[in-house]
Amino acid sequence: MRLGTEDLLAHALAKPGTRRDQPWEDHTVAKVANKIFLFCGALDGSAVGVRCGSRDEADEMIARHPNDVSVMAYIGRHGWNTVRLGSGVDDDELLELVDQSYDDVVARLPKSKRP
Repeated sequence: MRLGTEDLLAHALAKPGTRRDQPWEDHTVAKVANKIFLFCGALDGSAVGVRCGSRDEADEMIARHPNDVSVMAYIGRHGWNTVRLGSGVDDDELLELVDQSYDDVVARLPKSKRP
C-alpha cells in the first residue's frame, strides 16, 4: 500500500497534543502546540513537508533519495525537506519521518507546552 497525504495526516493527528490547521488557503498542516510538524499542502497527494533534524541530517535524506526528496522552500535551511509521495521513499520510512518531525518539534517546545 502506498500512503497518501490523508494517511500521513491521520498518523500525525493520532499523536498526543496534535491538531489539524489550515493556516493558508488550501494548505493543511499538523501542529503540536502552536508549531507545525507536517505540511500536507493542498492534500493533492503529491508531497509532504517534514522536519528532518538539522540541515546536515536532512541532506543525508536527500543523498539517499535524490529524485524524491528536496530542500523545502523558505524553511529548508532549518532542516525541512519536501518528500514526494508514491516515490522511492517507502511507507515505513514516511511514517518514521512524520514521527521524527513530531519528536523534533516537541523537543523544541517549552516544557510547559509539551503534551
